[in-house]
Amino acid sequence: MQPNKTAVTAAPIAPVLAERWSPRSFDREYLLTQHEALSILEAGRWAPSANNLQPWRFAYISREDKLHDEICKRGLTGFNQAWAPDASALIAVSVLKKTADGKDLPKAMYDAGLAASMMLVQAQELGLYTHHLAGIVREEIQQILNLDENLELLVLIAVGKIAPAEQLEGPAYEREVAPRVRLDLDEIMIYGKP
Repeated sequence: MQPNKTAVTAAPIAPVLAERWSPRSFDREYLLTQHEALSILEAGRWAPSANNLQPWRFAYISREDKLHDEICKRGLTGFNQAWAPDASALIAVSVLKKTADGKDLPKAMYDAGLAASMMLVQAQELGLYTHHLAGIVREEIQQILNLDENLELLVLIAVGKIAPAEQLEGPAYEREVAPRVRLDLDEIMIYGKP
């Protein structure tokens, strides 16, 4: 059974946003359909970016892909190794470091964050769940994916169908059933009152 994780907000927000959260318990049997995978990736593709440069690059690694096991064994740290392999797929989000003519891309990470965010929302709209993995060994994953030296790996996103929290143990289970918390809006506002 999954706990209620719907966000408690000061004003209503879209249900797809209010109900989005990052589980660790994924259905070990479910694989994303091609339609679901394409829909998520298209949402990232259509994210806004500075000067429409679209500096993000995605790698989609299905649980059935030969690189999946290698990434899970060599590229994940901590207890991510225990739960992340159960997700249907991992999406690696990378960003270009420089333009084709060698200019820096100072807004590229922000843009890639927007693309990742759009993919999360689209996955949620499809009834799927996502979880960002920052506990990764970037150098290993970059090597496994044979990423160009002009690409910097930012994050992996686990995506799939949610499974009962009881599938997890220890700290992963405790985090799964804990209530969602956020700083109050007053704590993050640095100027102005609505």
